[in-house]
Amino acid sequence: MSWQPRSLLITGGAGFIGANFVHCTRRWHPECKMVVLDALSYAGNRANLEGIPEDGRFAFVHGDIRDQALVTELLRGHAIDAVVHFAAESHVDRSIAGPEAFVDTNIVGTHTLLTACRSVWLAGPEPLPHRFQHVSTDEVYGSLGPSDPAFTETTAYAPNSPYSASKAAADHLVRAYQHTFGLSTAITNCSNNYGPWQYPEKLIPVMIMKILAGEPLPVYGDGRNVRDWLYVEDHCSGIDRVLRAGRPGQTYNIGGGTEIENIELVRRLCAVADAAFAADPGLRERYPDCPAARGEPTLSLLSYVQDRPGHDRRYAINAGKIRAELGHVPQMDFSEGLRATFHWYLDHAAWWQ
Repeated sequence: MSWQPRSLLITGGAGFIGANFVHCTRRWHPECKMVVLDALSYAGNRANLEGIPEDGRFAFVHGDIRDQALVTELLRGHAIDAVVHFAAESHVDRSIAGPEAFVDTNIVGTHTLLTACRSVWLAGPEPLPHRFQHVSTDEVYGSLGPSDPAFTETTAYAPNSPYSASKAAADHLVRAYQHTFGLSTAITNCSNNYGPWQYPEKLIPVMIMKILAGEPLPVYGDGRNVRDWLYVEDHCSGIDRVLRAGRPGQTYNIGGGTEIENIELVRRLCAVADAAFAADPGLRERYPDCPAARGEPTLSLLSYVQDRPGHDRRYAINAGKIRAELGHVPQMDFSEGLRATFHWYLDHAAWWQ
């Protein structure tokens, strides 16, 4: 049964996926009010929301999800009837170097949000209509072998990094608040996202930056680690479908249906760069250090580096449930999405520089 939320609180809405969700919601549901709560840490950027005016349908609040008083005030003051929870520390390498921040934000922060929502939505004699939509990751399921079946919603959790362990803990808290207190929740677990506004620490934007600068392209280990790639707008459409039509208390996997080894992804990205430089001579002046500016193959920058600790070998998402129940199917072809992403970074050099 479909439901139309009237006022959304979007945590982490100035980050990569959150900002894309805000832009998509503005297009898809212009009548829906949105409040973005973001701490603007290193990966959050107010510029990611450029073009969305603060009017009666949109407000930005600089604040922390761990501030229960602030969250409660926003829920009540804006008559919030749905929370879409993106805010999280999300980089595996950073979680290895400093796991404390991941426990604090991903676990404590999620629990603070749940506590505030319970106090507002369930405090009266009758619960208010609501939904707590929690955005998680396929990394909570652990690692797959080359021939293992893809992750389903019933795959046992087996997180292998401090990041994925903190997200797994958050997932369990959301589930517990549904079953113990009756909070209406849903969880989505997604595969690797890519697209506009992704902070340059993840694989694709890192490689784009290094390609343009003519720097070595560092690939962990043998480069044979496999990931399922999901264009960010396809992810946002899946979240939107779950928010408005998903069954309360359910988990839905959202995947791109594109399993690719890291080394193959880098090869494809280099080919995109070669084609872009061949088609636009002006790029040679803007990025003279890129091998393609000299007519040389960008793949010559490839470099293998020592693998990171606990590096999961393969992720793969079985998205049959969301397809069967909600009719969600990714629309972006991976080759086209990779090309569009490369050109987005070319067109938004001021943003990442």
